[in-house]
Amino acid sequence: MSTTGDGTRAVRAGLPEPEQYGPTLPGPVFAAHFHLSGEPVGPYTYGRETNPTWTHLERAIGELEAPGEQVETTVFASGMAAVSGVLLSQVRAGDIVVLPADGYQALPLVREQLEAYGVEVRTAPTGGDAQLAAIDGARLLWIETPSNPGLDVCDVRRLVAAAHAAGALVAVDNTLATPLGQRPLELGADFSVASDTKGTTGHGDILLGHVTCRDPQLAAGVRRWRKVVGAIPGPMEAWLAHRSLSTLQLRIDRQCTTALALAEALSQRAEVTGLRYPGLLGDPSHRIAVRQMRRFGSVVSFVLADKETAERFLAGLRLVDDATSFGGVRSTAERRARWGGDAVPEGFVRFSVGAEDPADLLADVARALDEAVR
Repeated sequence: MSTTGDGTRAVRAGLPEPEQYGPTLPGPVFAAHFHLSGEPVGPYTYGRETNPTWTHLERAIGELEAPGEQVETTVFASGMAAVSGVLLSQVRAGDIVVLPADGYQALPLVREQLEAYGVEVRTAPTGGDAQLAAIDGARLLWIETPSNPGLDVCDVRRLVAAAHAAGALVAVDNTLATPLGQRPLELGADFSVASDTKGTTGHGDILLGHVTCRDPQLAAGVRRWRKVVGAIPGPMEAWLAHRSLSTLQLRIDRQCTTALALAEALSQRAEVTGLRYPGLLGDPSHRIAVRQMRRFGSVVSFVLADKETAERFLAGLRLVDDATSFGGVRSTAERRARWGGDAVPEGFVRFSVGAEDPADLLADVARALDEAVR
């Protein structure tokens, strides 16, 4: 389906060949073991290694990540399991890893674990391609673009070229963009990684992650790590994820359109500062984003005067859940500093646009802002 549109691909991805009287998407297979006589060869041997439900989902994600190409996808129990699956399968004591200084909140925990294993970790911000200065001698460069929660964007092609020239592998955390917004493998990365808990599945009801790569040897290392630690998704979660992919293009297009409208509306509000959205014409990352992204995501970030103003704003929203995570069909927002760990002001708000009617959502935001700053 390399020449079909994103919507067609999302609806058809990973489906098995039609069988008379069979379902188009077979239900989840709940099995710890399979009938297996003789030598232990074949596609399904034991439930910690393979499962038919995973197979359909992995094929589907691969078709979205790299249409028409031979790639291998491994699904995991969560996004952090996928992150760990790459880092801990590819680096050893004495290696050097470069992480973003402004990446996902759990990355400092990953850094601590890597350093405990004898891995040297360097960090640099996403913006301005600052990680370039830290690549020399590295085994692996970890990119997160757009970054979470600051929404900075780096030039993936430029960083990949420099890393490969220095002998380093490159992994891109593509959670915010989803495969419909950005294709890291197409930009030269070795690994495309995502927390599918977010926009890829989009309903806020499952935890899931994946890793996709072209190189079979790299993929085998990732898959072996999943087997060793047992970081496997449940069959029901995998089936729900595959079912959710069929609406991916519909959801993402609606969310991205509304997110841009929200960013444009917020840009007119004097009480809003630090506004970031890569699709916004005046955003510092817009020039790079338009070169490598096909859609700009559902997340908008901005800063209100202080903690109290942000809390009043969030409490005043009627169509938006005060919750963490992002990418779901129901809009969410949170004062990100409440968690600690992110270098953001106390009034920093991460807003994830859902699938509500745009006019209703924008009106809700405008009213809540008016009430919060009185």
